[in-house]
Amino acid sequence: MTIEYKTRTQAVAEAIREKILSGAIKGGQPLRQNALADELKVSRIPVREALLQLEAEGLVKFEAHKGAVATELSPDECRELFELRAMLETEVLKLAISNQQQEDWDKAENILDRFDSLLNSGESIENWSELNQEFHNTLYQPSHRTFTLDLIRSLNTSSDRYIRLQLLLTNKIPQAESEHRELLELCREGNKRAACKLLKQHIEDAGNAIASLIEQQQEK
Repeated sequence: MTIEYKTRTQAVAEAIREKILSGAIKGGQPLRQNALADELKVSRIPVREALLQLEAEGLVKFEAHKGAVATELSPDECRELFELRAMLETEVLKLAISNQQQEDWDKAENILDRFDSLLNSGESIENWSELNQEFHNTLYQPSHRTFTLDLIRSLNTSSDRYIRLQLLLTNKIPQAESEHRELLELCREGNKRAACKLLKQHIEDAGNAIASLIEQQQEK
């Protein structure tokens, strides 16, 4: 595999991330920097930087005497994370809808338009994942629940690697985008009950789909 030029570190991180999420690199498998550098035709420096980036995403961990290894993706952890997200995010959205203004809806719609552009251009899942979080956070911010929003951000960070797996290996992105637009319209209408019901289903369905995908990978 030859790396297309972006920044070297970004390109290397994307290549290794895809291998981990697709199951080509198994959980617990050592990530030899020399071997990766040779395969991707780069020096060890961008490989090291990429592994540190993937460590921050929860896809890689550094162990004493072993170096970098791919982390395990757990279906049980996935389901728990998404269940917690559904509980907290629906409550925050219910509070936020009462305070949302036109500028919040305009910002959320702009994010969805950017999401569409990236989807059509085939940009990396890294950008899609970031925009997904940005969209949800835009709808939640008017709740003014600082501590709860901090917890949600922490849960999103922990579940990010699972979201990236869904984006990489499933065809659920158009469905998720459609649900985002429906959710935004319900917020505009002030329909708290329907918006929270949709959001709960949106999060839980994603968690169950990803957990099932992990279980299928582990059976191979």
